[in-house]
Amino acid sequence: MDTIDTIFNHRTIRKYKRNNIPEDLLTGILQAGTRASTTGNMQVYSIIVTRDEEKKKKLCEYHFNQKMVLEAPVLLTFCADYHRFNQWCRQRNAEPGYDNFLSFFTAAIDALLAAQNVALAAEANGLGICYLGTTTYNADKLIEFFGCPDGVVPVTTLVLGYPDEEPGLTDRLPLEAIVHNEQYETYTPEKIDKLYKEKEELPLTKSLLIENQLETLAQIFTRKRYTKNDNIHFSKSLLDVIHKQGFMNNE
Repeated sequence: MDTIDTIFNHRTIRKYKRNNIPEDLLTGILQAGTRASTTGNMQVYSIIVTRDEEKKKKLCEYHFNQKMVLEAPVLLTFCADYHRFNQWCRQRNAEPGYDNFLSFFTAAIDALLAAQNVALAAEANGLGICYLGTTTYNADKLIEFFGCPDGVVPVTTLVLGYPDEEPGLTDRLPLEAIVHNEQYETYTPEKIDKLYKEKEELPLTKSLLIENQLETLAQIFTRKRYTKNDNIHFSKSLLDVIHKQGFMNNE
């Protein structure tokens, strides 16, 4: 499958076969991750590979008991990581100045770019993937679990394995909702209605509204999936983690 086909056939997989991933295949996929774009060619990220069944049981708790964490043979935790780069700098008589939020943001971007390369390489080789947003929700627990030193913060996790389901393609907004030519174009109420019309009229949307006893899809997002209270709680938790890991020095 070529790259474009891989991208346009992406499916989030939540059910996995128990088949192990051959070591040479996993190594090649991880190497593909290292070929991602990276700020200044610093590669300020790390990837923690988890195969051990007992460790996956604990990680499953941290990822809100999502069963696929136990089913899939491999979990990949991607971390923003200045620890290695800072150590290299100091060993080369160069004092690093990366104890700030911008550096965390840079490292998080690097980690996510590497993760997407890994995802594409995995899917091109017949594997399935699922991103776990719960990584940032419980970053403090993952740091303790993995023994992450200063300068290391988990930012996303990929579940990796052979699919045991064939879900359909997930809907996407039309291109005109995403792309702005030359400058940002503010959305009128009429354009919002147009852009979200197809998504709001999907059979899945209608069934979700019945299931949740709500009037609109937007209410499902704001009242059920990503509530203000949860966002505030996890924002405070993540900011505390970033501070404790040495990224919030304002001096």
